Amino acid sequence: MCYMHICRQRKRPSFWSQTVRKPKKQAFQLLIRKSQRQSSVFQLVKMHLTACEPTATSTAVVMEPPGDAGLLQSCGTADSLASLEDVTAESTANESSEEDSACAREEQSSAKVEQSTHTESGATARPNSLSLPVKATEFWTTHRNGEVKLRMGESGPEAKPPLTVNQMFTSAVERFGNYNALGWKEGEQWKTMTYKDYYKTCRTAAKGFLKLGLKQYHGVGILGFNSVEWFIADIGAILAGGFAVGIYTTNSPEACQYVAENCQANILVVENHKQLQKILQVQDRLPHLKAIIQYKDELKEKKPNLYTWAEFMELGRDEPDAQLDDIISSQKPNQCCTLIYTSGTTGHPKGVMLSHDNLTWTAFVTGEDVSMTDADKLQEVIVSYLPLSHIAAQMIDIWLPMKAGGVTYFAEPDALKGSLANTLREIRPTAFMGVPRVWEKMQEKMKSIGAKSSTVRRKVASWAKDVGLQTNLNKMELNGNLSRKPLNFRLAKCLVFRKVRKALGLDRCTRCYTGAAPITKDTLEFFLSLDIPLFELYGMSESSGPHTISLPDAFRLISCGKVIPGCKTKIFNPDADGNGEICFWGRHVFMGYLNMPDKTEEALDADGWLHSGDLGKHDQDDFLFITGRIKELIITAGGENIPPVPIEDAVKEAVPLVSNAMLIGDKRKFLSMLLTIKCEVNNETGAPEDELTTEALDLCRNLGSNATRVSEIAGGRDRVVYAAIQDGINRVNEKATSNAQRIQKWTILEKDFSIPGGELGPTMKLKRPEVMKMYKDQIENFYKEVLTPTTPDNPLPSK
Repeated sequence: MCYMHICRQRKRPSFWSQTVRKPKKQAFQLLIRKSQRQSSVFQLVKMHLTACEPTATSTAVVMEPPGDAGLLQSCGTADSLASLEDVTAESTANESSEEDSACAREEQSSAKVEQSTHTESGATARPNSLSLPVKATEFWTTHRNGEVKLRMGESGPEAKPPLTVNQMFTSAVERFGNYNALGWKEGEQWKTMTYKDYYKTCRTAAKGFLKLGLKQYHGVGILGFNSVEWFIADIGAILAGGFAVGIYTTNSPEACQYVAENCQANILVVENHKQLQKILQVQDRLPHLKAIIQYKDELKEKKPNLYTWAEFMELGRDEPDAQLDDIISSQKPNQCCTLIYTSGTTGHPKGVMLSHDNLTWTAFVTGEDVSMTDADKLQEVIVSYLPLSHIAAQMIDIWLPMKAGGVTYFAEPDALKGSLANTLREIRPTAFMGVPRVWEKMQEKMKSIGAKSSTVRRKVASWAKDVGLQTNLNKMELNGNLSRKPLNFRLAKCLVFRKVRKALGLDRCTRCYTGAAPITKDTLEFFLSLDIPLFELYGMSESSGPHTISLPDAFRLISCGKVIPGCKTKIFNPDADGNGEICFWGRHVFMGYLNMPDKTEEALDADGWLHSGDLGKHDQDDFLFITGRIKELIITAGGENIPPVPIEDAVKEAVPLVSNAMLIGDKRKFLSMLLTIKCEVNNETGAPEDELTTEALDLCRNLGSNATRVSEIAGGRDRVVYAAIQDGINRVNEKATSNAQRIQKWTILEKDFSIPGGELGPTMKLKRPEVMKMYKDQIENFYKEVLTPTTPDNPLPSK
């Protein structure tokens, strides 16, 4: 296997990166002035690019390594000959998002023009995508029927022959046809489906979609919790030539309508009556919609073109195979088959176009990298519970198991409300992926149980954890080459670690992963001390999921690992410490954003590198560390750049009572922070409650506080707790690299952040713009001019 990192390139920062370091207003005014001077050139080049989206040949083309100059090629014709309906739809979609994204496009476009002026000869600046040679645009398309050049190499994983989804699926059926592919619970009994039946059922669904009028390159939207039907609808849509389109179950009717219209969905598959009602509310605004299918529960009302799952499957059961076979045989690996919609926290969601090759190749190289075993040796077992509208869940639950003949079991819909623990104990997965909040909840539960144990048990557990942490840290430093584990570790494993794993349902699990959001060092060390290393992985929808992965013999705490084989990482415009924007290269890089050429140009540069928007650096061993996000970067009124996540994590580590922390300070004179307290969560709604968690209660008692509710602490009602929090923040401030990075004011909010509350996204990521709007009054109070800050919310002494 051959792959490389391109990092630590010393070069003069381009103007694009310099704008991050300037006060935003000054930088933006400069951009506008430059844009006005060159607007005619910009419009001319932009018109040329829009008209010249080249076609790919009928078979995937092998490309030269990035940076190859090549010769300019004439424009292809396939995309320009798209149907009138496709062209009209793209224009409409662009117009609908024009108002929301005009400002961002103007700033980005102007920055690109200015950039070339500030780059010296020999320096490597971000390529100007406004002057892309035609050859470079072959890496991306925004047309639904477009084709792209694959980023192939001459040897190694990059040279693996491209496959369609159908080709990968039929290969799995040939090898593992009689092995179980899917498992689900009916009542108290687990039911299973073999790979042969799985494929046959997907074909039946595909024929059903065609009979209902699914047109090529149109969407099948799926709105519901993970299930057998979700998988079958997803793959059935792809086999039938449509797009598989997951829709978050937390979406509002209007958000569902936007996604369905953007992908021109002909069919929507919903879980139950609750999700059906969302679609019925906006049905009259979906001109392409031909049918709705409900896959759980009985229909409460009959409507035209509304089907149960059983009725839908009957439609395709006796249909001839000829039409479906013709469509499948016409599919190419470099064509789009799946759309992943971004969360849309900064505007309309973007439809990430993933090709057949994006999915099949990424599954192959990732499966090889993490040493997945084929079913004929030892079958991998997966539990599906994370939102399937997210690429991480699709890759882990659908495509990786298919590559190795693994079996995926579906958790109950209330998995994140408490039932996941039971499912894990019943299924005993061999690999498990948890977002940080899942691991944090496990940690809190175990601490709560441990606090109630006898003194002897607590002492034994504490001893075992000390041994476990030190042994695993030694193993980590030796890259897994610990020749023989010490006797005390083997004893601790017998007395504690095995019992903990069994209680969690992870006794067969050789790989526990975390990703999709930052995780604290405290949580990583907690599980490492129990001999459950959490392997961080990193990627994005635009990279078909993973880009870097931590492995048992190659991981570091708070690092997200090393790049997967066949891919490359570049740190763009690194500073003196090696921090810069993380860029991706490989066959996992997406095709483009559906109907959004401007946004696509912002993400992909002239050489085909994907710019992640994340800040990071490599250590001497090529482990990647994420240090922030460009869009989240706080630029104070004094012009200092401050990544918020490290400071937020430091506060949560220093003050275990804190559940969530959000740093404020963009364009402000000093930093402030919103804090929430650990509290119980309603198992039905997922909403935070007023009662403190057991861990929080214990912490309060140790401080000398009698508080049992958040409302007894927030608003300065408990001075003991406030003093303890201030003490923790003082410790964090002592480690600040400058006065500008010190937290000057903070407050405790009345409730914790949550998905139903709107502060967190579906994968538990903090939605900073939403929080800024929701708590605008509290934030403004931080910056009111006061002579002496003496309120409980601001207990700092005057200076």
